[in-house]
Amino acid sequence: MTLAIAVGAGAGTGSVVFRWCIKTFTRLLSGHADYAASPGAGNPHAPWLGPYFVLLAPVIGGLLYGPLVNRFAKEARGHGVPEVMLAVAQRGGRISPQVAVVKTLASALCIGSGGSVGREGPIVQIGSALGSTLGRVTNATEGRMKLLVACGAAGGIAATFNAPLAGVFFAMELILGTFSAEAFGATVLASVTASVIGRAAFGNVAFLQLPGFRVTHLTQYGLFALLGVGAALAGVGFSRFLYLVEDACDWLWRGPEWLRPAVGGLTLGLVLLALPQMYGVGYPVLQKATEGGYAAGFLLLLLAGKMLATSLTIGIGGSGGVFAPSLFIGAMLGSAYGIGVHHLLPHSAGPVGAYALVGMGAVFAGAARAPITAVVILFELTGEYSIILPLMLAIVLATATSHLLTRDTVYTLKLRRRGIDLEGPAKGARIGTQRVDAVMEPLPSPLPASTTLADAADLLSLSDHGALPVTDDTGAYIGVVTAQAVAEALTEEPEGAPTQVGQLAEPPAPVLADQTLAHALHTLLSAPGPGVPVLDSAHGKPVGWLSHQSALRAVHTTA
Repeated sequence: MTLAIAVGAGAGTGSVVFRWCIKTFTRLLSGHADYAASPGAGNPHAPWLGPYFVLLAPVIGGLLYGPLVNRFAKEARGHGVPEVMLAVAQRGGRISPQVAVVKTLASALCIGSGGSVGREGPIVQIGSALGSTLGRVTNATEGRMKLLVACGAAGGIAATFNAPLAGVFFAMELILGTFSAEAFGATVLASVTASVIGRAAFGNVAFLQLPGFRVTHLTQYGLFALLGVGAALAGVGFSRFLYLVEDACDWLWRGPEWLRPAVGGLTLGLVLLALPQMYGVGYPVLQKATEGGYAAGFLLLLLAGKMLATSLTIGIGGSGGVFAPSLFIGAMLGSAYGIGVHHLLPHSAGPVGAYALVGMGAVFAGAARAPITAVVILFELTGEYSIILPLMLAIVLATATSHLLTRDTVYTLKLRRRGIDLEGPAKGARIGTQRVDAVMEPLPSPLPASTTLADAADLLSLSDHGALPVTDDTGAYIGVVTAQAVAEALTEEPEGAPTQVGQLAEPPAPVLADQTLAHALHTLLSAPGPGVPVLDSAHGKPVGWLSHQSALRAVHTTA
């Protein structure tokens, strides 16, 4: 608890410093607190350049943060969250301490000089690096180290967006990938601590100031559902386009990496000159779109422009997040969609701003596939509870559609392109690359579904396994019954309680004989019993048994 609070305090302070750096560099390089609020204006520091200063700002910023990242922390390049996910999944939560400092300066310079990226990725990486450093100093165990990294991520999100609940769920859903009472308690402490610091510095105000929205006609739910599906397409398309542009930049660039952001900044400057609303994070533009301040055609232009500007910023070696751009894209898509349906159904479509808000959450859910985080963060960022039902509907549909379209998210795709599978074995790991059929044990004798609980208790007590497979009257496999389930059933009142093991058998997630052990371990660790049956990949019949002990024997088995 003490460490979680300390990490939260560090992440909250880091968020304050980071936002101050962004504001300072933005004023120095553009002459405005947020240039996106005054697109096309000149720079007061160089009035003779007029709006053409945006051609030079990204170049100057690139000359500053390019050598910094290349020399001190190359992992500070890009959007940050995938690196934290990798550290938790395969590196025991270990993150280099200098990442916090380098990421703060590099991302602030990138955003301040016109980089069209967000601040969520940097603050997650900054907070996580602080958590990892504290864990290393206190000699925390690997499990605690990972939890402290998640606490740093939660605190960073909570402080920078004034969204304490969203910080908690972001850390658990995306960073840890699991929910537990200990993780929830620790991340809540860190998130609350960071939020208190953030509110003291920035005030207790919602991220967006929106009028009240209300669903007044049942047909609106159908319209929001269609928006959710369309938002998933936009989210997945954004992910693909992001890495397509990055591939193009990699193919074109032949010079030293430290110079890449500066030279690429010339191209980014041309985009900013044509569409100055893309300068920086772009929250003022997003706010105006939710208020209905743009025509539908211009909204679609802003959507395409944001995809290009963000992808180009990341592609040239910039440092910043993709969460805010996904919100921006969603707001533009939702507003354009709202204008369209309002013309078609003027009496039942509802306000345009409601579609913008729902589009923000749905595009993020389609890109990141974090539906709980998307619902909670949109509620906290806007303070709008009245739109929660259509928001939930659209986000769930966007997540499901995204699952159908691709196996990767905007975060995991970056790692997979580098040959890293978060569910697979880490490079050089002694366990994980082996096939399951190389380490599995013989299948224990199954229990017929008609076996009484008393007989099952005797058989389980004599078995080397704390769980046994169960078959029906025809001998077909129907699931697994655990000693714990039988024991719990025998302590219940006899009336209405289960009497046969068939009533308790539950099929775990399938483990196939030709799977790698690394993938099977995820199922084994989440299974209710100490082992799971291994199924034949062709017919789905049990052919062996995988337990924690047999997995450990893989140390002496070649892949």
